[in-house]
Amino acid sequence: MFRLLPLWLLLPLSAHAGEAAPSVSAPEWIAAAIFALAIVHTFSTKFFAHLAHLQPRHAGLWHLLGEVEAVFGFWAFVLIVCLFWLSGKDAAVDYLDRREFAEPMFVFVIMVIAASRPILHSVIAFVELVARLLPVQRALGVYFLCVAVVPMLGSFITEPAAMTLAALMLRDRFYQRGLSDRLKYATLGLLFVNVSIGGTLTNFAAPPVLMVAGKWGWDSLFMLSHFGWKAATAIAVSSLACTLMFRKEIAARGPQAGEGAAAAGVPATVSAIHLAFLAGVVVFAHHPVVFMGLFLFFLGYTEAYPEHQDRLILREGLMVAFFLAGLVVLGGFQQWWLQQALVGVEPTVLYFIATGLTAITDNAALTYLASLVEGVSAEFKYAVVAGAVTGGGLTIIANAPNPAGAAILKGHFDDEAISPLGLFLAALPPTCVAIVAFMAL
Repeated sequence: MFRLLPLWLLLPLSAHAGEAAPSVSAPEWIAAAIFALAIVHTFSTKFFAHLAHLQPRHAGLWHLLGEVEAVFGFWAFVLIVCLFWLSGKDAAVDYLDRREFAEPMFVFVIMVIAASRPILHSVIAFVELVARLLPVQRALGVYFLCVAVVPMLGSFITEPAAMTLAALMLRDRFYQRGLSDRLKYATLGLLFVNVSIGGTLTNFAAPPVLMVAGKWGWDSLFMLSHFGWKAATAIAVSSLACTLMFRKEIAARGPQAGEGAAAAGVPATVSAIHLAFLAGVVVFAHHPVVFMGLFLFFLGYTEAYPEHQDRLILREGLMVAFFLAGLVVLGGFQQWWLQQALVGVEPTVLYFIATGLTAITDNAALTYLASLVEGVSAEFKYAVVAGAVTGGGLTIIANAPNPAGAAILKGHFDDEAISPLGLFLAALPPTCVAIVAFMAL
């Protein structure tokens, strides 16, 4: 996240062994407890979704608590109420004023634009063109490209946009065709991991890389040579393995040769204008005033030419933004314990600690904290970033684009809820492949 922590907590993390640990305030203890409850709630959303069917009288409440995108926003509200009670109105409002909500806003905008019909159909047309050139059955080629190539586009059009495109293509081409639960979860776990590590080919598109690239002097050539090629290798191996393992079901359920062209009815000029809006938002990703202005122009354009549009995913985008904004608010008080977990640890151990912590926090928050540590080695920097992106597929909260993918695909799971355990187990194999790639290659 951008400027995730309170300014009064943003003190340089000292590497001097003799320095006493700072005392922990009451708001920090309470915020940590609320953060833990939010994590437990995140892993319990399927339970609340099931309650909505068992107790229809209160179905609305249970559905709300069962929406994974609402979890962190709900508990962020609880935290602010506690701050009002503990510190007063001025302190609570000042804390909110110090949060940086550019990333939630950006994810919302990029999701809506990337999911528009002209862009989606343009990418689908490209994927299907390449799939026809591959010496395999068409459905297998389309599936492989959706889980392997599209996630790596996150290094150029940002991870949230790549996640949105890949999730929509998988939904329309595979999930709607009655896949087995095993394949649904295997695909979801693979997609989340590949998007997380697929953003490391450049230094500007993945939030966990963005947090450290400027301070540590990492350019895109450095990222490609130290991270990108390893990530691409892991993505290719994991995607090929999953495609081969489920090849019979994918071939039977996926799109068949002779189906209608993906981009039918979308003029090239309209697609080009949408791509221009997308490119403008990506270029000005760190300037909310600019990209929000572009988004308003985009909304006006879609209203002017509705015949070339489908329903914009405004609700889904807002729910994902609500989730990320809640994570920003809750994450602001977590430095005191995350710092202790990162400082003074041997690089190999640090890599696995970062991988594990990412599953219960946000990988961008983790790398941001690491960027505050002064005088660290090159091995420390590599271990933190590599671990942060490796663990980015294990849970919905591990990587900022994950809620976007979950919002698009969850309607095809039982009770319209994704099992956290199911996702974790499905993401383990590609995560292990990523571990081998980042640690052994």
